[in-house]
Amino acid sequence: MSNACVHIVDDDEAIRDALAWMLKSRNLTSRCYDSAESFLANWSPELGGCVVMDMRMSGMTGFDCFEALLNQGSTLPVIFLTGHGDVPLAVATLKKGAFDFFEKPFDDHALVNRIHEALTADACRRAADATVDSVRNRLASLTARERQIMELVLAGKFNKVIADELKISMRTVEVHRANLFDKMQVKTAVELANLLKGSN
Repeated sequence: MSNACVHIVDDDEAIRDALAWMLKSRNLTSRCYDSAESFLANWSPELGGCVVMDMRMSGMTGFDCFEALLNQGSTLPVIFLTGHGDVPLAVATLKKGAFDFFEKPFDDHALVNRIHEALTADACRRAADATVDSVRNRLASLTARERQIMELVLAGKFNKVIADELKISMRTVEVHRANLFDKMQVKTAVELANLLKGSN
């Protein structure tokens, strides 16, 4: 989480500066944007961290920006700030998946705590995604025969039974099985099953 960044999106320069200073004093890295449009122009799926965004800005609103992010597949946790006690809007935003909603003036400690939680959630999600990608890449490296044998191994069948079912020698099954385990980076059928289960 050391490279995590808090993206501050607010059209009020004083608020941006105050938030950036507060985060810096808590050893958190931040980057400021003066509009939703500016943030969207810099957004990419690789962008990590979390977003702290004003709900009501000139130009595109925070809510519209959030919807645009969702439409582009963003999973960045978004914490909204608002100076207007708009309960229906807060409820709608949270129902759409916003991480949290704070009314100004907000409690610094409470906001920083939620930012830490948002950064942790983003880091965990990215780590899980990386694991899934890694397993997918390993699966893609298997030959058709290795995949066939993998399914039979996962079904709990012994090498002799697999050899009989596929009408190949037991030695061939052993070689394919060894290659399969090597490519999937596991040592046992149980490890293989757990790896595939954990990547789903």
